[in-house]
Amino acid sequence: MLVLDHCHFARPGGFRIQIPELRIPAGQQVAIIGPSGCGKTTLLHLLAGILVPQLGVVSVADTRISQLSDAARRAFRLCSIGLVFQEFELLEHLTVLDNALLPLQLGAPGTEAELKPRAITLLNELGLGDDLQRHPQSLSQGERQRLAVCRALLLKPPLLLADEPTGNLDPDLASDILDLVLAQARSQGAALVVVTHDHGQLNRFDLVIDLPELICS
Repeated sequence: MLVLDHCHFARPGGFRIQIPELRIPAGQQVAIIGPSGCGKTTLLHLLAGILVPQLGVVSVADTRISQLSDAARRAFRLCSIGLVFQEFELLEHLTVLDNALLPLQLGAPGTEAELKPRAITLLNELGLGDDLQRHPQSLSQGERQRLAVCRALLLKPPLLLADEPTGNLDPDLASDILDLVLAQARSQGAALVVVTHDHGQLNRFDLVIDLPELICS
């Protein structure tokens, strides 16, 4: 279960976001929509513990991440939350395969013997199976996006958060990638929260949240 309860977050300069209540059960697949600048990425960062609300509580799988220290939030995020960022956050000096395995290098549980076959399987499913030794700077935007998706799925986390995961892909490939993300989340019983502007895909989610309406509720 993912819970935000009476959360208030504000930045210097006037931006603020207030969410009275949001509850997402394990296994539910949720799309977040709304105009640019309304706080969709901020919401994902609150759910991930990258940002901490000034008031209220954020809980993931019964862990109140908003009350953890910075180090404890990072450790929890590494093991329990799969993230696909808008800017991908790939390391240019690492190969495609090593970027996919980055959570392991950062201290996530497991061994290379256990996780490397899964990484290769995911990369094959994402159309990157022939690119294992390439580096991110030689990849297209779409290929970089798919690599970021692979890394987020690697550890089968109970929570998957994706910020426009198909935003740099052509429609056919975007549909295929969303198929994979939805199927992986479903197979592992993970909650999935996706920020998207692609309204043509919304019928594939269990729940669609219009963020301005949630903030004003």
